[in-house]
Amino acid sequence: MACGKLSGTGWALSKQASCKEAADLRERRMDMNYYVGLDNGGTTTKAAIFDAKGKEIATASTATKMLVPQPGFTERDMEEMWEANCLVIREALKKSGAAPADIRCVAVCGHGKGLYLWGKDGRPAYHGIISTDNRAWRYMEAWRKDGTEEKAFQLSCQHVLASQPVALLAWMRDHSPEVLENTQWIFECKDYVRFRLTGEPRAELTDYSGANLVNLHTAQYDPALLALFGLSDCMEKLPPLCGAAEICGEITPEAAEKTGLLAGTKVAGGAFDIDACALAVDVVDEENICMIAGTWSINEYIRPRPVVDGKVMMNSFFCLPGYYLIEECSPTSAGNNEWFVQNLLPELKAELKKTGGNIYQQMDRWTDSIPVQEQCPIFFPFLMASNVHPNAMGSFVGMSNFHTRAHLARSVYEGIAFSHRYHLEKLLATRDQAPRGIRLAGGVARSQVWTQMFADVMKLPVEVVQVNETGALGCAVIGAAASGEYASLADAAAHMCRISQPIMPDQIRSRLYDEKYELYLQAIQALDPLWDRLQEYRDRHPQG
Repeated sequence: MACGKLSGTGWALSKQASCKEAADLRERRMDMNYYVGLDNGGTTTKAAIFDAKGKEIATASTATKMLVPQPGFTERDMEEMWEANCLVIREALKKSGAAPADIRCVAVCGHGKGLYLWGKDGRPAYHGIISTDNRAWRYMEAWRKDGTEEKAFQLSCQHVLASQPVALLAWMRDHSPEVLENTQWIFECKDYVRFRLTGEPRAELTDYSGANLVNLHTAQYDPALLALFGLSDCMEKLPPLCGAAEICGEITPEAAEKTGLLAGTKVAGGAFDIDACALAVDVVDEENICMIAGTWSINEYIRPRPVVDGKVMMNSFFCLPGYYLIEECSPTSAGNNEWFVQNLLPELKAELKKTGGNIYQQMDRWTDSIPVQEQCPIFFPFLMASNVHPNAMGSFVGMSNFHTRAHLARSVYEGIAFSHRYHLEKLLATRDQAPRGIRLAGGVARSQVWTQMFADVMKLPVEVVQVNETGALGCAVIGAAASGEYASLADAAAHMCRISQPIMPDQIRSRLYDEKYELYLQAIQALDPLWDRLQEYRDRHPQG
């Protein structure tokens, strides 16, 4: 019954009261509707439970071991990863106090690229390959030289990366053909997790359209595309495609027993984690750039048509119908800071933990203690891979005995910010209008010092989302739309995302960072001839 205008009559007042009761009832119902978001990064698995208004009710996380059997290889145990997802769901449910019956939908996001193979024997066919893997770099180089990449770009609208499934499948074909022979399904990270939850093999479009497996003009797998990479035999191993906000199955009894969820709970398609994070920071139009500073440097915006002149790394389908995700990316972001902490500051981290301190807050204090204008070593955040040369490696350039750990901390922060700017400048060259600002997600967004640096380096206002688990929130937005809580993904994002006040760039610091950025680019250019020589040495003297 619709609510009428006030007329002063008892009937109108009664109707007004009943409308208020209906609104209160809907409000209470929304308070009892919960959505589980799962976020699978390279080594960390997270679950978070949100209500229909986007309030974070409970979170849980656990680490999975990164396996490095050889230099350039990064893998994980797929069974350990599945058990990690079950664990964090159970823990988040327990913390939340929510009844399993009140969970309306589950959605999963995960790192893109990489490779997760499911065997015909009902077990993982190989270790999961993480998106930082660089074993297939020679295929990428060969395809660029022989014209394969250019031909593929006409169909997929993206350049080839060494960590994409096509490169890894080609490597597998040539080095471990028995693995491909035993493979039943070729999964991306989050699609493997959803398969374990539901038993339904599906391939969600945001992920697979970023894997050089989908024709971006037809939104379908393309035999001609796979043939270019010599992967025609893999076509039958690709799961049926689905949408992000499509219900793709239900929690099986087996998964229910392991997770604490109710059997029959709906599971949505989910999204590539960079799509989920963009949703979580309410990027549903072309106004803002989304930056995700995690293991990968992700820099992206959405538009109603792809960029087809080859000036950006990736075009893929965005989870919002009618939009493409325009992306510049590389594994050159905050994962480098994590390496710095874990490998160069382990004793300090342990000491601070004993006294209730925090190593990341200490990094902030160190960085803030060094004036912006002071010369710090130039840091290349290329510990896992590079966005300038396939063999470039992490480096500190210009270090003297004057420099302290605080200078190195600032170097790491600055180098990571400069790598993001390197990608940002490519994106800006494809836009007709300047963006209103940057929506920032990932580890950097938790640091006020680093967030201010991003604003100064990019010379744009920076906003962050007021939530701990950004990717999981994006999944909750997807779950809320998929289950009918909201009319669309944009509607769900508008109701569930809380954006902070913008952090504005400082013009004086921006000019100083411009000088430092020019030195960063000059150092990259100067060292460019070195990287192939280093790779030749490694080839002659293998490590591990």
